[in-house]
Amino acid sequence: MSETKIAEPTTETTSKDFKGKVDPDWCPGCGDFSVLKSLQVVVSSLGLRPHEVVTISGIGCSSNLPGYFNAYGMHTLHGRSLAVATGVKMANHEMTVLVTGGDGDGYGIGGNHFTHISRRNVDLTYLVMNNQIYGLTTGQISPTSEIGMKTKSTPFGNVEKPLNPITQAIMNGATFVARGYSGDQKHLQMLMKEAIQHHGFSLIDIFSPCVTFNHDNDYAFFRPRVRKLEDEGHNPEDWKSACEKALMWGDEIYIGKFLHVQRPTLDDQEPVLEEGGPIAHRSIAISNEQSGAIIKRMM
Repeated sequence: MSETKIAEPTTETTSKDFKGKVDPDWCPGCGDFSVLKSLQVVVSSLGLRPHEVVTISGIGCSSNLPGYFNAYGMHTLHGRSLAVATGVKMANHEMTVLVTGGDGDGYGIGGNHFTHISRRNVDLTYLVMNNQIYGLTTGQISPTSEIGMKTKSTPFGNVEKPLNPITQAIMNGATFVARGYSGDQKHLQMLMKEAIQHHGFSLIDIFSPCVTFNHDNDYAFFRPRVRKLEDEGHNPEDWKSACEKALMWGDEIYIGKFLHVQRPTLDDQEPVLEEGGPIAHRSIAISNEQSGAIIKRMM
């Protein structure tokens, strides 16, 4: 399988180089702390430098991550991070593009973009901190909340069947699909490293417990249940087996790499990008007078 080429750094970086100027204001015990730390460790281990990376997010607790991560970043509209990230990648396909967010932002508000970025196979990595609840708005059901879950918006229990982001990504055409757990940083970092190196759309759905508003799916729930696919000898090229294992939910819940295959990415197939370097570095080939006239007509 081919992998995204990452240039040799002229100076060695450490995880501290990717530490933002602002400290996270997440609740103590939030799983997002481990995701942020793991990401900082991984990008530095890959030899990337802050100016070679961009993080894009939507709205939510986990979507604040770009503010705590030292690189280019953009905090976009609710559910629109993948659309913006696609534009960034197409404008500068040499950048390492990372998208961060939660299950509400990514699978609910932005569910349509999640579908289409999978089928387009855009070369970027999507890290979804799935806490199975809307945490920023203090506790309402999300698209991944379990049936029967009682929240402020469902005092009698949730009646909506939760979606499965793993099977959805696989069936829509994603080429790297994994599930991590913030309580196992070593394993999560392994998945992140492979996802970023993968040439194509990579999804890592990360169980990231909300210790404040979701007491049903906390660390005590996940710790005895998670099982690693690597220990089962799973073949990540077998999409049928991947879907079967992704649907398992109960006493055993699988984490690890479900699917890893190759097919052309969106930027591979775009003829405009075949030569001339990133669009962002090209001349727009019009004069100041011409651009001024265009803007004037638009006003």
